[in-house]
Amino acid sequence: MSTDTATTPTSPSVTTAAKVSVPVLLVLALLSAIAPFATDLYLPAFPEMVIDLSTTATLVQLTLTAFLLGITLGQLVFGSLSDRFGRMTPLIAGSLLCVAASVVAVFAPTVAVLIVARFVQGLGAAAGMVIGRAIISDVSSGKAAARAFSLMMIVGGVAPVIAPLVGGFLVSPLGWRGILAVVLGLSVLMLASIFVVLKESFPREARAQRRAQIQSGNSPCTELLSRKYIGYTATFGFAFAVMMAYISASPFVYQDMMGMTALQYGLCFGVNALGLVITSAISAHLAATRSVRALLTGGIAALTASTVVFVLIASSGAPAIWLALPLFTAVASLGFVLGNCTSLALAAAPRSAGLGSAFLGALQFGLAAIVSPLVSLGGTMTAMPLAIVMIICAVIASVSLLVARRADKVLS
Repeated sequence: MSTDTATTPTSPSVTTAAKVSVPVLLVLALLSAIAPFATDLYLPAFPEMVIDLSTTATLVQLTLTAFLLGITLGQLVFGSLSDRFGRMTPLIAGSLLCVAASVVAVFAPTVAVLIVARFVQGLGAAAGMVIGRAIISDVSSGKAAARAFSLMMIVGGVAPVIAPLVGGFLVSPLGWRGILAVVLGLSVLMLASIFVVLKESFPREARAQRRAQIQSGNSPCTELLSRKYIGYTATFGFAFAVMMAYISASPFVYQDMMGMTALQYGLCFGVNALGLVITSAISAHLAATRSVRALLTGGIAALTASTVVFVLIASSGAPAIWLALPLFTAVASLGFVLGNCTSLALAAAPRSAGLGSAFLGALQFGLAAIVSPLVSLGGTMTAMPLAIVMIICAVIASVSLLVARRADKVLS
C-alpha cells in the first residue's frame, strides 16, 4: 500500500518529519520568486529599451533569452555544488553573484553589456531556486514537505503570472532601469534574508556519508534514474509548461481575440492569478489530512480536462470570450499540482536533493523556453497553436504521472 511519507533512512536531514518554520518558508518563497520577477517584470519596457539603447528588438529579446539560459545552467551547477559542499556556501555565492550582476544590469551602457549581465544574473538567481527546494527536502518529507512546497508556490508560482502586470504599472514612472533597480533591491533583500534566517540543512556528516556511498558504488545519483523521480519531474515540467504557454499567448488571446482593453486584460490576468493563489492555499491545507498523490492526481485531471475544453472551444468557432473559462480552471488547477509534484519528485531522490532539484528546475525553464514561441505561430487571431501546445503538455504530464504512480506501487 502506497503512503505519502517518504522513507529516507539516508536522507541528509536529521529532522525529516519536521515542519518548515514560517520565517524559513518566507525566505525560501522569496528565493523562488526572484527569478520569475527578474524574467517578467521588465517585459513591458522592451520598446523603451530599444530606443534608449539604440538597438533592435531582437537584441533586447536576447536579454531575456540570456537570463533563461543562465537560470537553466545555474540550477544544474548550484544543485550539484550544494550536494557536495552543503547548501549555504553555494547559496551565498550565487546570491552575491546575482546582486553584482544586477548592479551591472541597472547601469549597463550598451545592450551587449546588458545581455552578459542578464546571463550572469540568471546564473546567480538559480542558486536560490534550486537550493531552496533542496532545503525543504532536507528538513521535511511527506505531507509536511508537500504543504511547504504548496505554500511556497503561492509566492513562487504566482510570481511569473503577476510580474508583467506589476511591470506595466512601473515602466512609466521608473523606466526600464528603474524596473531593473527593483530587481536589484529584491536581490539584496534575498541575500540579507539568507544571512539572517537560513542555516545549513545538509551538514558535513551527511555529506561525508554521501561521499562514502558513492565510493562504495552505491551512488545516490542512481535515484535520479528511477521511473518514480523521472515521472514526477516530467509531470511537474509539462504542467508548468501549460502555464507558461498561457502566459506567453494571453495578451493576444484576451486583447486581440476577445477585444479586451489593456485594463480588462490585466483584471482577467489578476483573476487567474488569484485562482492559483487560492488553490495553492487549499492544497497546503488539505495536505495535512489528505493523500498528496490524490491531490496531485486531481489537479492533473482538472488541468487535462481544462485543456480539452479549451481545444473544443477554439476549434468550434464559438465566441472567443468562452476561452476565458477553461484558461481560468487550467491555471487554478496548477495550485494542486506544482507544490505536491515537487514534494513527490524530491522524495524520490532523498540522497540527491540538490541535483534532483536542479534537474526539476532545468526542465521547468527549458520547456518554458520551448513552448513560449510556439503559441504565436498561427498569428494573433487564432488560439489553436496555444490549444495544441496546452493539450500536448497536459497529456504528457498525465502519462508521466501514471508512470510515477505505477513505480510507487511497485516500490511500496
